[in-house]
Amino acid sequence: MSVLELTRHGSCAVLTMNRPAARNALDIEMRQAFDAALPVVRDDDAIRAVVLTGAGGHFCAGGDIRAIAASQSNADVFEGRERIRSIHRWFDELVDLEKPVIAAVDGVAYGAGLSLALAADFVLASPRATFCAVFARLGYVPDMGGMYLLPRSVGLARAKALAFSARVVDAQEALAIGIAHERVAEGSVLDAALALAARFEHAPIGALGIVKSVMNHAFESDRRTVYMQEAMAQSLCRESAFHKEAARRFLAKEPALYDWPRRQGE
Repeated sequence: MSVLELTRHGSCAVLTMNRPAARNALDIEMRQAFDAALPVVRDDDAIRAVVLTGAGGHFCAGGDIRAIAASQSNADVFEGRERIRSIHRWFDELVDLEKPVIAAVDGVAYGAGLSLALAADFVLASPRATFCAVFARLGYVPDMGGMYLLPRSVGLARAKALAFSARVVDAQEALAIGIAHERVAEGSVLDAALALAARFEHAPIGALGIVKSVMNHAFESDRRTVYMQEAMAQSLCRESAFHKEAARRFLAKEPALYDWPRRQGE
């Protein structure tokens, strides 16, 4: 059985981290599996959204400390640098994936597991979900994009406090501070993530992909650069088949091609 299972639920791809005995910690095999799976998800036009989750009641406990410790005895310092850089290559593929990504978090999302959750566009948390920038407990700095993504989710001051303290954040606090998008009922986090993913089946994925790409870099771009990107993107979207059909339906007073259904509380 694969340490990273790729399954299909309609137009949604589900990536399930599957090392439950290790709370789905990232070892080299799982990292290689992500590297192989993400281009498949990216290049399949029938996949409209992605759900990232973990098996066995946990999301991801972060890096596999046993494996890291075992490799340190004979490792050159530059090998450690290359290990992190190799992670960045596939992790950037996830962060930049021009499709909606939903993290269904149950149990722990610690260390690199927190970074995986933050790479998603939506984080759904069960009542059992806990989040922790645990790195300082091991004398590490946040890795796998943690120092980039965490401040953008919770703000700079709060990100520093979470990294410095390495304290645990429960689902309710995660929702309050901006790590989680929604707190869902016990035992329903994957179903809730799949239901959210299904909303994108008829979405303008090309347009949403551009929005994601531009917004991912908006904090380090100046206003006029974003304006330029906006102008080019809108000219592309204006000529898309999706827009032409959506405009035709609007003028003909037909049902919208893409309509976000309201749920209680939204």
